[in-house]
Parts: sequence; C-alpha cells; structure tokens
Amino acid sequence: MMRATKIMALALALACLLTGCWQEEPPEEPEDMLPPFEEEPPEEDGPVLPERFALPYMPGRTLDPMDCVDGMQQVAASLLYEGLFRLDGRFEPQPCLCISYTHDETASRYTFDLRPGVEFSDGTPLTARDVKASLERARTSERYGSRLSGISSVSAGGDSVTVSLSGPNTALPALLDVPIVKSGGQDAVAPLGTGPYFYAEEETGAYLIANQSWWRGEGQPVDRIALVEASDAAAMLYRFSSHEVQLITADLTGVQPVSTTGSVGCVDADTTVMQYVGCNTSRAPLDNPALRRCLSAGIDRANITGAFLSGHGKPSAFPLSPASSLYPAELEDGYSLDGFASALRESGYVPERSLTLLVNEENSFKRAIAERLAEDWTDGGVPVEVRILPWEEYAAALSAGDFDLYYGETRLTADWDLGSLLEPYGALNYGRWSDPDTSRLLAEYAGAEDRTAAMRALCVRLKSQSPILPVCFKSTSVLTQAGVVEGLQPTAPEPFYALGQCVIHLKE
Repeated sequence: MMRATKIMALALALACLLTGCWQEEPPEEPEDMLPPFEEEPPEEDGPVLPERFALPYMPGRTLDPMDCVDGMQQVAASLLYEGLFRLDGRFEPQPCLCISYTHDETASRYTFDLRPGVEFSDGTPLTARDVKASLERARTSERYGSRLSGISSVSAGGDSVTVSLSGPNTALPALLDVPIVKSGGQDAVAPLGTGPYFYAEEETGAYLIANQSWWRGEGQPVDRIALVEASDAAAMLYRFSSHEVQLITADLTGVQPVSTTGSVGCVDADTTVMQYVGCNTSRAPLDNPALRRCLSAGIDRANITGAFLSGHGKPSAFPLSPASSLYPAELEDGYSLDGFASALRESGYVPERSLTLLVNEENSFKRAIAERLAEDWTDGGVPVEVRILPWEEYAAALSAGDFDLYYGETRLTADWDLGSLLEPYGALNYGRWSDPDTSRLLAEYAGAEDRTAAMRALCVRLKSQSPILPVCFKSTSVLTQAGVVEGLQPTAPEPFYALGQCVIHLKE
C-alpha cells in the first residue's frame, strides 16, 4: 500500500512539471519547484483568440540552423529551411529537396538527384553547390557533426550531389534531414532557405513572412508570424503565459521545471531519446548474462513510463523506438512478477553484496525511476542501492567503470546506429561490453537491404545478452494556447510537420 501511495503521489507531482526547452539535459537543476502546469478545457464562451500568431525567439542570436541554440530558435528555424529528406512520425526519411537517389553495391556511395524547380526565398534556384556547402558545414558543426561522422566526402555535379561514406549504411537518408541554406549567406541572422517562410525585420520587430514561391505549395496557415523577443526560457514562458506567443515546445520530463496555467493544448512527438540501464559487464556478478536478463525482466516499463514520465514517452524493451517500423514487438515478453522470479531462479544468482545503481542528481524524474527500479529489484531478490551523484561525478564514475549499474539517457540517430553503445570502442560503452556476435550483427545491419530482418536478428542477440536494459523512449511536447492551432501533427525536428493541414484561428 505504501508503494502504491508513493507512486500515485509522484505521478501527480510529475504531471505538473514542464521544462521550457527542446534539448538534452541542462547542467543544473533549479532550486525551487514552480506552481503546477494546468491543462484546462476551453472556456464556455470559447477560447480567447489573438489578433496575430506569434512565436518566441532570442534577439541577437542566429537562426542559422547549423549554429542556432536549442529550443525556441529551432522552432522558428524549422519554418525557414528544408533538407534533402524529412523524417516522418515513424522516423522514416521522406524525400524533400531530393527527388531520387541511388547507391552502389556496398551502400558506401550515394548519388542524390535534386528536385527540379526549387527556389530559395529570394527566387534564386537551389543548386548542388548549395547542398554540398551545407553538408560540408554540417559535418563540422556541433549539432550535426556526430551523426555525419561516417561521411568521408561530398561532391556536387550538375543537379546531383554524391556522398561517400567510410563504411556501408543503407539508412543514410535518415541522417540527411540536415537543413540546406543558400551558400555565402552564413553571416546573416537567418540565411536564405527553401522553406514555407522567410525571415524579415522592420521597425516594430522581426517576423516570418510566407514564401509565395514555396515549391510544395501546400499553403501556409497565416501570411505572417510575429517573432516576440524572449531572452531565455523564463522569458519565453512569461510570453506564453501572457498570451503574447501562442506556441512553445517543452521537454516535460527534463531538468528545469516551469509552469503555466489556463487553457493550454499539448501534443506529443516521439523522439530518438532513449532512457536505459547500463550494466558493468566487466565485473561480477553482472558479467553473467542470465542475471542481466533477470534484471531486464524485473523492469515494469509501462508503469514507469506512465507513472514517472506521466506518459510522455513509450516503453521499450529494445534500443530503438517502438514508433519505428523496425521495432520487433513480437520479441517482447512483457512484465510480470512471475517472469522476474522465474528469470532469477534460472540465473542461479546468490546475492553476496548490494549492487550499486548510479544516477545523476540533476533530474528528479531519473532519480525517481532509479529508486523505483532498485526497490523492485531488491524486493524480488536482487539487492540494489541507488547512488545519486552530481553530473560531473556521475560522468567521471561512468568513465572509470566505477559502478555496477547506471541509469542513462542518450539521443540516438534515426538510422538506429548502436555502435556507440555496443561496440568495444563505443564512446557510450561504459559497461565495457565486448561480443564478436554483437559486432557482426551491427555490421550486417549497417549494410542490410532488409533492415527489418537485420534489426530483428540484432535484437534477438541483445535480448539474450542484455548488456544494456532499455526502459523507454521519451517524447517532446508542443504546447499551444487552446483553440488557436488546429491540426498540429508535430515530429521531433519539426513542430509544424504537417503545415498544410494546420489551421490557425485569429480574432476576426
């Protein structure tokens, strides 16, 4: 009864929290919890509509998609630029500025044919040189450099761009939703793009104006979007709470809680951000795969995601999002106390000491999940103690291998490359997992034409060995003033993904 009461109280508390940025963890946690976020139904007389539609932005900060900061700048920039591909809600690449492509037999050299008739917002045509220049900049940028590290060269010729890789990757298009800008204009606040809007300024402030020559021609819900200055997340929240802006994005289970009240709508979008338990496979008793499988069987993923993340995520038994068509749902066993007990008996485990589960202190959601996991495992016969550390000490302990288990979070790429977690040289392989069969399956997946079958084979191996224990994939949220925006279908990179189906209601 005590546990149930604690869970209900925590679930109510977590449901009240918001964070005002679209990003990974900030370094610090605020000292005070702010009043709760309230989602209310529209007022009886209907919602109060604005005279204009407005988004927040940070004055004096670039909207260049290669360099702009996370959060509100990215939301505005998503309306200005397009990539060779777009990622849909299942993380599948859909052709955008690219109309077709081919690759060689090894999937190490791709040629992308550009869509004809595409123009930048100033009326100049998109060229292969512009695409090449953008991809080259992206390869050295902080935002895109890691995901594009497998590219060895980019060349342009005619109406096509050729990308050479250091190794095979049959899912390269999933990495190429990189925004393309007109070359030579990087010093501007907002370089020219091919998107549905473009940036402009006047004495009254900055704004976005509809691009009348937008090649997709789906229509824009408003001709003009005001940009309201907000110097930081707190200012952004104030602008939203005072109805000066009508849309913001939020990680509802992040580090910095904020609050707002009134009639607010919320739409979630799936992300590639995975939370998981890492195992130190290099020392006893976690060098035993049977014990690791037992711990995996003891994770009540659905309950954790629902109660501790307030449903802002999807439970996952494998290191790829259940939203992906590659996810092998048929391999899931589901959670049960009997299954946990059976796995523990099969493991032959006899507790000789308590295992240590590390978690960083900055995120209260992660701390709560880690404590719940430790409690469940301990009650089931595997004693686990939680060790809460500041971020720098937590990271140092992981690097030194000074842990049994750790609760971690990482943003994966949409091609579901797991090498950083599972290869012996992987930057995130803190558990020092090394397995020739896993490495072989990773390589086969990278070059596979049938990626579904290759991912399934990989997940079978991971289920058997359980070097990491996936828990869930988080979602990010788009918050709107109630009654203003209709038909919003956001994806993680694009809050306005289905722009042509979006309706914005303004005061007549």
